Amino acid sequence: MPKMITGFKYLYLVAFFTLLSGFFYPIITKTSFDIVVIGVIILFIGLAGAILLYKSTTSEKRRMIFLIAGFALISTSLYFIYQII
Repeated sequence: MPKMITGFKYLYLVAFFTLLSGFFYPIITKTSFDIVVIGVIILFIGLAGAILLYKSTTSEKRRMIFLIAGFALISTSLYFIYQII
């Protein structure tokens, strides 16, 4: 049962990011869904960066590694977001 709840958590994140990245826009305008897929990937990159930033606050040994990697992933995500716009 706990494995099913964990899987549902990730499914919920994918659904949330898909809606957040504009799932209905290609349906309304009858364009390609490529931008939605790219948007979901960019949001997951930002989420990974946020998770690494959180881990940097809880880790003693690898604090700087997590901090630098987290900010790098969030910066990369922000860069890609502005490239799409």
